[in-house]
Amino acid sequence: MKKWITGGLLMLAIAAHAQKKKAVFIIVDGISADALEQIDPPHLKQIANAGKYLRAFVGGEKGGYSQTPTISAVGYNSVLTGTWVNKHNVWDNDIKAPNYNYHNIFRLFKAKYPQQKTAIFSSWTDNRTKLVGEGLPAAGNIALDYKFDGYELDTVKFPHDKGRSYMERIDAQVAEDAAACIRKDAPDLSWVYLEYTDDMGHMYGDSPEFTTAIRKMDEKVGRIWEAIQYRQKQFKEDWLIVITTDHGRDEKTGRGHGGQSTRQRSGWILLNQPVLNDYARYYYPSIVDIMPTVARFLQLPLPQATTRESDGIALTGPVSVAQPGVLKVRDRLDVTWKAMDPKGTVKVWLASTNHYKEGGEDVYKLIAEVPAAKERLNIDVKDVPSDFYKVVLEGKHNTVNRWWVEEKKP
Repeated sequence: MKKWITGGLLMLAIAAHAQKKKAVFIIVDGISADALEQIDPPHLKQIANAGKYLRAFVGGEKGGYSQTPTISAVGYNSVLTGTWVNKHNVWDNDIKAPNYNYHNIFRLFKAKYPQQKTAIFSSWTDNRTKLVGEGLPAAGNIALDYKFDGYELDTVKFPHDKGRSYMERIDAQVAEDAAACIRKDAPDLSWVYLEYTDDMGHMYGDSPEFTTAIRKMDEKVGRIWEAIQYRQKQFKEDWLIVITTDHGRDEKTGRGHGGQSTRQRSGWILLNQPVLNDYARYYYPSIVDIMPTVARFLQLPLPQATTRESDGIALTGPVSVAQPGVLKVRDRLDVTWKAMDPKGTVKVWLASTNHYKEGGEDVYKLIAEVPAAKERLNIDVKDVPSDFYKVVLEGKHNTVNRWWVEEKKP
């Protein structure tokens, strides 16, 4: 009995320690990597000095099946779900028909840890009601514990002006709410969204006004960072802060975005965790890597169906495989990858359906388990004719996927 009690207390201590992990991700709108780097904002630099700054891309695979518009809500949902637009189905800011079968980080977190607290701080109500899908049966009837949003609708407190300075005041309110809530209540998972930088980009392009907007954003993030540091010091909590952008800007003027030019696809990720893995060090990460990074930090095991569909790879912790590729030549699939752990093995799974898109299940066949260092496998699909294949590569520490989609003839 004494041994059982001792073991139980140990498990409670471990659980208590795990609950002290907290994460907040911040999306600041429309800042290409070059625009941020030219300014070298002090608060973001301080956070990067505690961890790392990475250039990252948005927009999916250019010219491929996952090519994704470099538009705001599209980018937000890629961060939330860890998938590109061919899966999450948010093509523009109208957010007409999100595919909630690709679960977002809040839904996954609440499903596993229903007692833990979540929060959103945002000007856009749509971020909560449409993207997260709060209260919607299709999105799992999720309910956020703390919500501060919809300020754009309050024209009394924030009277609208043509110069959109009211959006800077709204961002200040959002940051103040986030800092106060983190300091007092310390939600376990939070999303902060700041818009003003994109407004100034649209109005003035590459300009002193845009530069000033970035500096003001940095000050607001600094207030949130101070609240996190307070929690770390006073309550010995382990915090992850991830800051990113949803899209870059056009090369000619800096006013536009939405396309696939290099600068419009140019993003970045900044986090306070210094220990990155070889994937983050040696490859080009993207915004879909944020969801699995946050999940891993929060010790959130993702369901197998989610890992098979996720387009991202955690930036911290061990990684087995990355950079999946599939080429079809006649009746064979040439499958390639990069081994992050050459001593391990990789299970190669194959499906020729996409029932997951409609909420169903795809039946995967285990083709082979091969040494990761081999980095290639040739699969005979003569007996499985299809114009669509899903290949899943499962290593010890992570899973990646790649589709092959037959090109439609004009």
